[in-house]
Amino acid sequence: MSFPLSSVSSSSLLDAHGWDSGWAADFAPYAAQGLVPGRVVRVDRGQCDVATAEGVVRADTAFVTPHDPLRVVCTGDWAAVDPEGVHDPRYVRACLPRRTAFARSTSSKRSEGQILAANVDHAVITVSLAVELDLGRIERFLALAWESGAQPTVVLSKADLVPDPVGLSYLVEDVETVAPGVQVLPLSSTTGEGLDVLAATVAGGTTVLLGVSGAGKSTLANALVGEDVMDVQAARDIDGKGRHTTTTRNLFVLPGGGVLIDTPGLRGVGLWDAEAGVGQVFSEIEELSGNCRFHDCAHESEPGCAVTAAIEDGSLPVRRLESYRKLIRENRRIVAKTDARVRSEMLKEWKRMGAGGRAAMEFKRQGRVR
Repeated sequence: MSFPLSSVSSSSLLDAHGWDSGWAADFAPYAAQGLVPGRVVRVDRGQCDVATAEGVVRADTAFVTPHDPLRVVCTGDWAAVDPEGVHDPRYVRACLPRRTAFARSTSSKRSEGQILAANVDHAVITVSLAVELDLGRIERFLALAWESGAQPTVVLSKADLVPDPVGLSYLVEDVETVAPGVQVLPLSSTTGEGLDVLAATVAGGTTVLLGVSGAGKSTLANALVGEDVMDVQAARDIDGKGRHTTTTRNLFVLPGGGVLIDTPGLRGVGLWDAEAGVGQVFSEIEELSGNCRFHDCAHESEPGCAVTAAIEDGSLPVRRLESYRKLIRENRRIVAKTDARVRSEMLKEWKRMGAGGRAAMEFKRQGRVR
């Protein structure tokens, strides 16, 4: 893997990777120990590539391998590494506290969290127009993006496959309905449509590219960086899926300013303690909830429910409420695995619902007996 750093002088290499006075202040205690700062641009097999003021160096992560998988060294971290000549290989001695972190739950039965990228300002959710839109998946990505602290943008890639402007505008509208407060940008790496707008949007910060395999992330990364830094393979016509040509998370300097983190295609997009993010995605439901008669309204059959009223008058799509309920339930299950208080509340709720169901059945049985 090569890194496009030749155009950046060594004196400004840290600045090009996002170094600022805040990071410098956080690093001061490590500077006093003789360590040097650098940004992690790639992690694989217990080692990482770190961009320092003198260039990219290889370092071992053995000294910072915690039991918590959310605290492992990750692409985008700012690290304190051994100075040249002290150790061979060099070691990452510590990572600075993260400003933001993009995390998801793993697909394992242990339901651990997995950190995907650190210190991210922009999350570009890449969705291919070569296949039918999956609005539910977009909502999931948006929930994780908002929860991370990054500003999301939805890119509808391969827009050249939808030559009808009216048809394309309808697709953009569909995504805008599930992405309040988010820029939705049709883009084609083939024709260049939308690339200048996206480049301006992500300039000056750290951007992570997210999406399923075959969405066009690697092609988009090459277009933004201005050279072929990522391998690209064609997606299958039948379902738009591609092979996982990106197998690690890689950080690149953008020619217009800022840095870009490309990630492997995500098969699963599990939530990880993302209640605030879900609320942001479904902000219209959260707002309606404030007008419900009961503060703990479940938006099902309660009298005075503003949410079900919106469903009945057509101002809120049924699919939107069902998706909201699904993500809220999933997130509560994840949180309950590590939070005893939430587990207790969920148990009480299940018991209450069970008792209500039994009472209803008994009422029906007595009615039949009479």
